[in-house]
Amino acid sequence: MRILLAEDEPVLCDQITKLLAAEGRIVDVARDGEEACFLGATEPYDMIILDIGLPIRDGTSILKEWRSNGIEAPVLILTARDGWSDRVDGLDAGADDYMTKPFHLPELAARVRATLRRQSGRTNPVFERSGVAFDTRSGRVTVGGVPVDLTAQEVAVLSYLIHNAGRLISRTELSEHVYSYDSDPDSNTIAVFINRLRNKLGPDLIQTIRGRGYIIDTA
Repeated sequence: MRILLAEDEPVLCDQITKLLAAEGRIVDVARDGEEACFLGATEPYDMIILDIGLPIRDGTSILKEWRSNGIEAPVLILTARDGWSDRVDGLDAGADDYMTKPFHLPELAARVRATLRRQSGRTNPVFERSGVAFDTRSGRVTVGGVPVDLTAQEVAVLSYLIHNAGRLISRTELSEHVYSYDSDPDSNTIAVFINRLRNKLGPDLIQTIRGRGYIIDTA
């Protein structure tokens, strides 16, 4: 799952990036409002974490612009402002959630997981199919109850397919959601990761629709 983090505080930005990356998220970073606005409008993010007090442009105006232009990615607002009117303004602008600084990083991670589950229409944090269990809270994977080690990139691919279970995902879409903005993956890289996942998880979980993409069945 690919996330845009718009945050100008270097230490906090680094902490959040490492936290999300450890959970298999792909994180693009914007350090001012202009860059955040551009990336949010042009890249296919699964979620956006948006600091209200960005340089150049404030987060609330950016969010209003995204929503008016049909950008529907869920947005979690971060802010040092703790007044109730600021929270109302952010939510009315189109935010899905709101956190006031300072906050505990594990809570942020939990809110990200919950938001992504809601976005995919899932309530159970553990996905089970074809003998495979994937815990979206920890990224832990088991096959027949036995833990399986996956690389961070394999987790990213599996997580995106699971969060979109029941929907056919093209190779292009999958690539857009598991690589960062400045990556330049080889066109065959996704197929390599799919083959690795099949070798580790068995052949039945991820189906290939020839010439169209991949799907994890919900039946």
